[in-house]
Order: sequence, then structure tokens, then C-alpha cells
Amino acid sequence: MDARLEDLRSVKNPKARIKIMKGHFATSNSHLNTYIDMSTVKTRHNNAREAARELANEYINNTYVNTIVCLDETEVIGTFMAEHLSNSTPMSLSAENNISVMTPEYNMLGQIMFRDNKQRMVKDQQVLVLAASVTTGKTIKRAINSILYYGGTVCGICSIFSAVNKVAGMEIKTIFTSRDVPDYRAYDVSNCPMCQAGERVEALVNSFGYSKLEE
Repeated sequence: MDARLEDLRSVKNPKARIKIMKGHFATSNSHLNTYIDMSTVKTRHNNAREAARELANEYINNTYVNTIVCLDETEVIGTFMAEHLSNSTPMSLSAENNISVMTPEYNMLGQIMFRDNKQRMVKDQQVLVLAASVTTGKTIKRAINSILYYGGTVCGICSIFSAVNKVAGMEIKTIFTSRDVPDYRAYDVSNCPMCQAGERVEALVNSFGYSKLEE
């Protein structure tokens, strides 16, 4: 564990926490000056449960949910969300609903797909998209396009952290925003000021975490 990682706790619920680290990082779509580590909230059941509760509360009284599509290894959070939405008071629109929690597959072209046996969980269903981190929204757009292609309706988008407010005209419900990480910046690969200043990329990052590059 890198000693530079710092805890960042939600004001609403301190158990919903992430870690941040300053530096120069590269994703498949952009360069970042801050790495946001989600391993605690995605894997430890207490933290995942509390994060799920905060996100689910955004939809209890206003959104009917059949399916939660989990991106970025968020299946644990998604499962707790489904439980909270379906087990809540009768005021919950999804109360007693048997909500599907699923992870999509990526084909060789990077497109999001659902196998034949899982398409019934998308077709004609109200689908909530859950992500760990939204930087540019490109992955969310791919997920939306895939859900629409398979005949589903996207009823909401949520994430643990998001640097953008909306994707495809839909508001992203999130626990942490760029206001919580005010120095957070994402740059186009061809227009990265850190690269222009000669600062080396120190790690590659994706939904699984980060991998340091040899100096």
C-alpha cells in the first residue's frame, strides 16, 4: 500500500470512504492528477453496505428498478443496493421486487454485451447503471447504448465518485464529486500539462486498481 494514500470519508456517512493519491496517472481514456482508490468500499462488506445505502436512498421513493448493471467491480455494492431497495418500507417503488444484479461482458471491440441467457434481465426492464468512478463518462455511454440495444430502459446512473454531473442528459447520483477532491483533473492524452512539463506517468490505472511503472 502506497503511504501517500489518504482517506476521504463521506460527510453523510463516514463508513462510505475512499482513498486518494496525488500524482500522474494514465487510464485508457485520459491522464489524471489524482488516483482514487475504491478497494475498501468495493470489497469490505461493511463499507460497501453503507455506500450502497447512500446510493439506494436516491431511488427508493422515485424509481422502479428491475436490474442493476454493475461496472468497475461494484457487484458487492450493487447487491446491497438491491437488498435495500427491495426490503425498504412500502413507500419504496421497488419493495419486494426480485432485483437482478449483473456484470456485463466486453467483446473484442470493447463493446458492452449481454449473453443470450442474461438478456431477459435487460429487455423490457428498468435498469440502473452503477459505476465506481466516472471520469469522462465514455464507459457509461457505452453501457447506456448497450442497454438500449438489448431493449432495456436506463432508469438511473450512480457511482461512488464522479467528475461529471450528467452523462447522455441523465444526472449521476454519487457519493463523492470533484468538490470533495477540488484539485482533481482529467486531461486528454494529447493535451496533458503534466506530460508537457516532462513529468513521467508513474502508474497505469483502471477499475481494478493501479500498477506502478518502472522508473
